[in-house]
Amino acid sequence: MTAMIVLIVVAVIAMLGVYISWRAGRLDRLHARLEAARFALDAALIRRSSIALELASSGLLDPATSVLLAGAAHDARSAEQAREMQESDLTRALRAVFSQPDFRTLLAGREGAEELLTELEGASHQVFLARKFYNDAVAATLVARQRWLAVVLRLAGRAPAPEFFEIDDSLVPAGDAAAPTADIPHLTT
Repeated sequence: MTAMIVLIVVAVIAMLGVYISWRAGRLDRLHARLEAARFALDAALIRRSSIALELASSGLLDPATSVLLAGAAHDARSAEQAREMQESDLTRALRAVFSQPDFRTLLAGREGAEELLTELEGASHQVFLARKFYNDAVAATLVARQRWLAVVLRLAGRAPAPEFFEIDDSLVPAGDAAAPTADIPHLTT
């Protein structure tokens, strides 16, 4: 009888060890996914600010608008602290540029304008998607880190708790009733 109890105890300990190892591996994979999502988000933000700088220096905009857009894009690109605020400022600057009356008609027919606007629209949509994927990865990681086993056994190790990246990334004004897709961060034509 004692051999059977020892065998059961050993089997339970082995199963518990496998489960703890699986949990630790899952948490490690979530942190790796989070890091990859952060790199993708950073790349999308840099691409958007680069295209905004290119638009500002293209000569397609009036000088005051170019200076406003270039300043916001430069600040977003060089931000170390308060990056979310700088990126939101860039979005607001882009929104101000594109909400000018007859903006698209004024640029129609100008060389390179349509390609640049399409590229900026795509980059803005990429920022929206990258931020969504990153925030989803943060949420999944935080849930996994808060499970009782992860807390008790400190399975997250010394990895800092991830934080959500919240910015205003919609180029369509939130209260714009004329835009049917106000929650999609791309330009309307």
